[in-house]
Amino acid sequence: MKIKIFVTGGTFDKEYNELNGELFFKDTHLTEILALGRSRVPVDITMLMMKDSLHMTDADRNLISKSCQSCAETKIVITHGTDTMVETAKVLAKEVKGKTIVLTGALIPYKFGSSDGLFNLGSAIAFSETLPAGVYVAMNGRYFNWDNVKKNKELGIFEEIVTIRK
Repeated sequence: MKIKIFVTGGTFDKEYNELNGELFFKDTHLTEILALGRSRVPVDITMLMMKDSLHMTDADRNLISKSCQSCAETKIVITHGTDTMVETAKVLAKEVKGKTIVLTGALIPYKFGSSDGLFNLGSAIAFSETLPAGVYVAMNGRYFNWDNVKKNKELGIFEEIVTIRK
């Protein structure tokens, strides 16, 4: 069975305007990235939106959730901005059952040439094929349960939430 990939934007798909130095969205790079990685995994890519996750609304998260619920595939990868990835994962965990959903993103745009997005996407695809039903975040070659991960902005990585027990 195919893996469903939902594109929502994020740094993954940002372009750089050399004239004014701004980042912007034009189109997704997913097909190109999968071809570059010589992926042979059957996928179906659907673009839901092209947004920076800081600009996502409840309506956007509802669209992502409804899309996951209504697709026939049980293995889903979502490309997403890293700043609010965990917020979207929380909504999905509450609303979507019986499917394996892996959110992933990039800290460096693909078009910059040194993006972590290629590795993160490959990892997310592999995790979606092997993990049990649930919602996960895949970054930096690791997967995390949606409710036990945070973005460490100082180090530029995702890490488990450490709780100190008394």
